[in-house]
Amino acid sequence: MDTDSHGCGNSYHSCLCILLLLVVVFSSMAAEEKRLSRGHVPPAVKHLQPAGALPPDRQLNLAIGLPLRNRAGLTNLLAAIYDPASPNYRRFLTPQEFAARFAPTEAEYRAVGAFVRAAGLSVRSEHSNRLLLSVSGTVADVEKAFHVTLRTYRHPDEKREFFAPDVEPAVPENLSIADVCGLDNFRSPRPRIRQIVQSTQSPPAGPRSGSAPGGRYCGFDFRAAYVPGVSLSGSGQVVGLVQFDGFYATDIAAYEVQAGLSNVTLQTVLLDGFDGIPTGTNINNGEVSLDIEMVISMAPGLDKVIVYEAGPDGIPNDVLNRMATDNTARQLSCSWGWSGGPSETTDQIFQQMAAQGQSFFCASGDDGAYTSGVDSVNGVDNPLLANAPADSPYITVVGGTTLNTSGPGGTWISETVWKPGGGAGSGGGSSSHYALPAWQQGISLSANGGSTMFRNIPDVAMTSDNVFVIYGNGTAAGFVGTSCAAPLWAAFTALVNEQA
Repeated sequence: MDTDSHGCGNSYHSCLCILLLLVVVFSSMAAEEKRLSRGHVPPAVKHLQPAGALPPDRQLNLAIGLPLRNRAGLTNLLAAIYDPASPNYRRFLTPQEFAARFAPTEAEYRAVGAFVRAAGLSVRSEHSNRLLLSVSGTVADVEKAFHVTLRTYRHPDEKREFFAPDVEPAVPENLSIADVCGLDNFRSPRPRIRQIVQSTQSPPAGPRSGSAPGGRYCGFDFRAAYVPGVSLSGSGQVVGLVQFDGFYATDIAAYEVQAGLSNVTLQTVLLDGFDGIPTGTNINNGEVSLDIEMVISMAPGLDKVIVYEAGPDGIPNDVLNRMATDNTARQLSCSWGWSGGPSETTDQIFQQMAAQGQSFFCASGDDGAYTSGVDSVNGVDNPLLANAPADSPYITVVGGTTLNTSGPGGTWISETVWKPGGGAGSGGGSSSHYALPAWQQGISLSANGGSTMFRNIPDVAMTSDNVFVIYGNGTAAGFVGTSCAAPLWAAFTALVNEQA
């Protein structure tokens, strides 16, 4: 040590050169960063002037997505699992098997965790599939970690301000990060309910063949129309629901009494810090009650319904990923949409569900036909609109119909696409992002105006008109929208899986 000290003392210029070299090296390392792909900055921002900045001490929740390993292998496996001619047909994976074959490596996951902790962020939750890392931190730490400035803007079509980053986030080049959710709140998840008619009002023009007040459809009306004479009830099956608000258990119990249904066990899984108490927004709470009531109407013998609840500002990928890693429910339903357009991490979660044999049903929307183009005013992939994930090819997209039956508890007579008077009706059209999937190839699409190049939606449909719901701590109403159809399809699939 004496020799080294003496040598450095006599070689001042050499030591200084080494010190400068180290500064250059570390500066170069800091500069080796990558901007993540588009989708983090709402397109509306480029047309707006900032109103201010977020308080630096405000807490934010984020969900960091990591890319899968061996994506080609997963694509091939999914094709085999769903090919009746393949020896791997219906040979579904467990979450542990999926993680072992396709998840990011433990080293990659640890590196992302070390990065966020070094940046002053806290890890809220680690996930067994390593596709997601849920974190939280102050605005100041988030801005420093991802090299963004979070500004506030006056919302162009809502009476509120929103926040968003000024640029796409940047992360170290050597980190496996696909995207970061939670950097903006331009558009919170929205329910797919088009209108509500109070029980004291006359229903709009349309079918009045149900057994509930006003001739609305309720309870066993759905089974009488779609599965007449079938004794299957969903026994041994579990349905999971995506939700961004809470529900009143008394409403569900009152519906069961009104419809003559037995009591079905409800389990809530609370996420993103949500306490499960309805926020007071009737449209949101109505969506949650609607979904539960549709499921137990079609499958009244279910073992249970799991309600995965995040709050109105919850992060969709947190909800979806918990459904996949739990792998408890074989049939899942989502009647909500959110902005941002197609997401790599969301699609990866859907791929895991498909590999595990989980059927995910998503409402197609209630704004009529989608126009083509990612930036079109009503394009399904327009990141400004709350349409995601309605055209993902890894899920089943559900449209809406108007059902006519022979009367209360009666048989099916006819069905047409749901398009209310003066309203847009069931969503459908073509994606501008996803290529035409295998199951839509080799058939004529000219009759329905479908695309021969891109994914067409919806895949299936069911009644979305004049449906009776109890919600809001004792309110009864008639609901319309593809929100009705998605949970009915999930419950119908529970009957299929019970038989299988």
